[in-house]
Amino acid sequence: MPHEIPPRKRPADDDGYLEEITRAIFQAGFSWQVIRDKWPAFRKAFDLFDLDSVASYGPPDIERLAADKGIVRNRRKIEATVQNARTMCDLVEEHGSFHDYLRSLDDLDYAVRRRELSSRFKNLGPTGVFTFLWSVDEEVPAWEDRNK
Repeated sequence: MPHEIPPRKRPADDDGYLEEITRAIFQAGFSWQVIRDKWPAFRKAFDLFDLDSVASYGPPDIERLAADKGIVRNRRKIEATVQNARTMCDLVEEHGSFHDYLRSLDDLDYAVRRRELSSRFKNLGPTGVFTFLWSVDEEVPAWEDRNK
């Protein structure tokens, strides 16, 4: 596994899961150090990843974020973050928490869980799924086996 992947830590709440899925998405295509250095600005720009706040963002918020020089101004990833917050809200409503949603996937093998997460969350590819699950202390295969 690459040394750049941060240590594993289960988020305390649903907001923490949104933050980690967003980090995994924004890290794709960038050096980990760039995203790490900008992360305090991301937290501020996205209201500390308050799930309900981000889910309620509209076009003015997208424009604000797309103009924020403190973050990576990738409109596609910004829009994905808002849509992913909405998806997470739906899953929290259905399962009680995002952690409980992940528990509903426990009986699935990794390849099926990877497909499930990639299909539900915008801009979350196979490596992003691995990074996200690793960072939130979920079971993942060895780095070399992540795409099998």
